[in-house]
Amino acid sequence: MKIAIIGAGPAGLTAAYELTKAGKQVEVFEAGNLPGGMAKTIRLWNQHVDTGPHRFFSKDKRVNELWLEVVGRDYRIVERLTRIFYQQKFYFYPLNPLNVLRNMGWGQAAVCVGDYLKEMAVPTRLDGSFETWVTRRFGRRLYEIFFKPYSEKLWGLPCSELDDDFAAQRIKKLSLFEALKNAIVKDRRHRTLADQFAYPNKGTGMVYQRMADYVTGHGGAIVYKTPVEKVMFDEGKGWAVDAVGGRSFGGYTHLISTMPLSLLIKCLNHVPSAVSQAAASLRFRNTILIYLNVDSDDLFPDQWIYVQSPEYKTGRLTNFRNWVPDIYGDEKSTILLAEFWCNDGEALWQESPENLIALAAAELKQMGFGNARILDGHVERIPRCYPIYYKGYKNDLKVIQEYLDTIPGLSVIGRYGAFKYNNQDHSILMGIEAAANILRSEKKDLWAINTDFEEYQESFIITRQGLVRE
Repeated sequence: MKIAIIGAGPAGLTAAYELTKAGKQVEVFEAGNLPGGMAKTIRLWNQHVDTGPHRFFSKDKRVNELWLEVVGRDYRIVERLTRIFYQQKFYFYPLNPLNVLRNMGWGQAAVCVGDYLKEMAVPTRLDGSFETWVTRRFGRRLYEIFFKPYSEKLWGLPCSELDDDFAAQRIKKLSLFEALKNAIVKDRRHRTLADQFAYPNKGTGMVYQRMADYVTGHGGAIVYKTPVEKVMFDEGKGWAVDAVGGRSFGGYTHLISTMPLSLLIKCLNHVPSAVSQAAASLRFRNTILIYLNVDSDDLFPDQWIYVQSPEYKTGRLTNFRNWVPDIYGDEKSTILLAEFWCNDGEALWQESPENLIALAAAELKQMGFGNARILDGHVERIPRCYPIYYKGYKNDLKVIQEYLDTIPGLSVIGRYGAFKYNNQDHSILMGIEAAANILRSEKKDLWAINTDFEEYQESFIITRQGLVRE
């Protein structure tokens, strides 16, 4: 048994780690130069920073056990503080009724409550869109304030054209009533609003660096800077992989792909035209990460802030000073990350690093965080990092899934690979299950992960003491 894995992100490396532990031969092909994919950690200005605010949180026992197996005791529990920035004011997230009332005033708050009561009496007709789903749960005005601006920045399309799967995955049980109840009953929170989370001492990428080290230290191989341009299956010879630059690798009994699903279809031979057309319809959103080294160690207390106000291009600010001390060490400056989202054809995606850094600095100052001197800036561009849940995407995805399920020895997992808006825990679980399917000849439906939205009869969480039943 010899397994090729495309992509060294959370899903791919978890599969590689599990297969290597079982004594199987694994070769991983990674287009970048570091493990971790979108959850990698990089070094900037003598500090460790992630490619975004990557919080790990799960209630799945298997996922948490594996995470602790890799991380050991090299983590801290972070007390989460996350707020929404809207019209130059901060709103706690999850919503705090007194905080909302203080910021909005009685008149605006009355409109929000009135809209919510209207939905209870005459609910908005659901049409499969994010807009109607959230409006029905929160009322029109709260939707317009707290959901619409941010979502349209992130996805680049009107919320009326965004599938309600996005809401169902991220805010399944939350409503205005639940938000009010959660503000009073602290221990009954929706799982995406956890007050605490476990964070590795040297950044999120530490998890995947350790997985990679285990793989290479036990006979496996990880080939970096090696984008894959073709994959082929032959009944007699198994799987073969052609990389950019003319290098070829072969003799694999199985292939696990975490590369963007639309690119995988292009890499395969003899794909039916209907499948190619469906894959061409899939859309991804790009991210521009602008890091600013700020001459201050006390900017604001949040780990990250959602920037809802439509007058700002940035959608989220991350303050790496507020995660764990190990990532900044003895440095006195703060690294702030401003995230911008765009499509390939937009001017912002082609903008120079100097202009992007100037844009982020100007918006930071306009928000009121820009009094401290900015010492330096750095730009990272991440293409195709968010699968866009446009209305009707499930029809295109079904055509692709049904075709790929006919190909022997192929597993498709991960945020990019399965076209799922995964958190780390979802991708880790996909890696665990993909490895189990190969090792035990099981047929667990990998496509179903992160579609049933995780209901646990017994849930376990990571605390300072380790894994405990919730």
